[in-house]
Amino acid sequence: MLRKLTIQNYAIIHELEIEFSGKLNIITGETGAGKSILVGALSLVLGDRADTTVLQDKDKKCFVEAVFDAKGKEAIIDFLKANDLDGGEELVMRREIAPNGKSRAFVNDTPVNLNQLRSLSLMLVDLHQQFDTLELNSAAFQQEVLDALAGNNELLKEYRKVFHSYQQSKKELEVLQAQQNAANAALDYNRYLFDELDEAGFKENELEELDAELKLLNNAENVKLQLSGICYELKESEQPIVQQIRSLQNKLHSLDEYHTGIAELAKRLQSAQLELQDIADELDHINNSVHYSAERIQLLNDRISLGYKLQKKHGVNSTNELLHIQNDLQQKLNDILNIGEAIGQKQKETNGFLKQAGELAKTISFNRKKATKPFIESVNGLLAKVGMPNARFKAEAEPLSSLTESGADKISFLFDANKSDRFEPLQKVASGGELSRLMLCVKSLVARKLQLPTLIFDEIDTGISGEAARQVGNIMKDLSDSHQLISITHQPQIAARATAHYFVYKAINNDKIVTSIRLLSNDERITSIAQMLSGEKPTAAALQNAREMVGN
Repeated sequence: MLRKLTIQNYAIIHELEIEFSGKLNIITGETGAGKSILVGALSLVLGDRADTTVLQDKDKKCFVEAVFDAKGKEAIIDFLKANDLDGGEELVMRREIAPNGKSRAFVNDTPVNLNQLRSLSLMLVDLHQQFDTLELNSAAFQQEVLDALAGNNELLKEYRKVFHSYQQSKKELEVLQAQQNAANAALDYNRYLFDELDEAGFKENELEELDAELKLLNNAENVKLQLSGICYELKESEQPIVQQIRSLQNKLHSLDEYHTGIAELAKRLQSAQLELQDIADELDHINNSVHYSAERIQLLNDRISLGYKLQKKHGVNSTNELLHIQNDLQQKLNDILNIGEAIGQKQKETNGFLKQAGELAKTISFNRKKATKPFIESVNGLLAKVGMPNARFKAEAEPLSSLTESGADKISFLFDANKSDRFEPLQKVASGGELSRLMLCVKSLVARKLQLPTLIFDEIDTGISGEAARQVGNIMKDLSDSHQLISITHQPQIAARATAHYFVYKAINNDKIVTSIRLLSNDERITSIAQMLSGEKPTAAALQNAREMVGN
């Protein structure tokens, strides 16, 4: 709800402040007094672009501030949180335009950009000016209206939850399918590489061990010759080293009684003799195990050649790296099988969400079609009352080939201004005044089912008078029971329905003509309405008529 509007240095407004009621606020005044200038100033604080031409005093800044009551508005609270703006029950939106043309915008004293200001203003004010493309042309709003009348709100919440789950599941399915396609493209090659390594059957460190064995076999004769010589010197020569150390150890042992340190040295010499004996035995064993074999050498060469070929192919340098690649290939082949199973499960899940969403969409569509006929009849009945007896309104819910965020229908509001039976989209055939009155009719039907923002109508009464104007006033009065309305009008029948009646007038201030506004008392209202009926000097009959209109 718009509680207060403050304007300084805008067009012919020097300074004024208006406090609005929460119901039907009517603004009247002579043509050219500046009524629409008020709407222009409000448009600034709602995010419209501006330049220095709006400055009354070119040396001072323009200032427009709107104070809203945002209590209980969840969408506004969420917006403030999402944009790191201070919240509260009172929301202050301010726009300043400096003499140099620089514009600044604030929400609760925090600077914001114009996009943020516009986004927030859409939740607060529904501004209808002549020749505007109104919200009524929006497919989203048309769907919202029909769903409100059809009682689909809770059903739509459930549908959107399921639809989002379907979209997420479908996205995950597409990722899995892409992974499978990429894997399938390399499947045959990976299987060939794996089979090649699997057939080779290498064991851990095998190539390194075979390489060492091959070196030994290629040098078998020299190795045996050297080993035999060493063993001979240790154990079998005329004076074997092992035997000599044993003899020395015995001689040293005979001196134990003469020195306390000799016994320990004798033991160490005995250990050395035993160690050499053991070394000689092992060398002898190795010597006996080394046998030159041309067949074994050929076998080793073939095996090592295969291993080196595979290492070069895969760009590695060891047997264990080859085995690691083989394991990776095995995992890739297994993953393809696992992806196939995962795709099957995800496909089943996706189909389940799609079926559930489809059933909910079917119910939503049924409710929409059921609500369409009485909605059309109600709107057309109201159109005749508000001065458009030849206008025809139509609402259609056409089935779509696939599900969308809002179901399986395309909602369209169509209009025929002259009983031509040629229904066209609203923005193509309806004038600004017709759209405003049509919007009033539509919103009056859904007002208690939708959380509507403040509705502002700039001369909704264009082209009507008499009974039509009275009906517009009645509709606006009924609508204001649950929503705030602000309307600029020239019709006494509409002005008479006001909860608060404001009068805009021109005055002289410092030799300048400026626009001012004041809230009329009950007697002033009667006089003002009488002037709207019969002229600047109302007759007694006009005053009596005005008194009856206000009283009724």
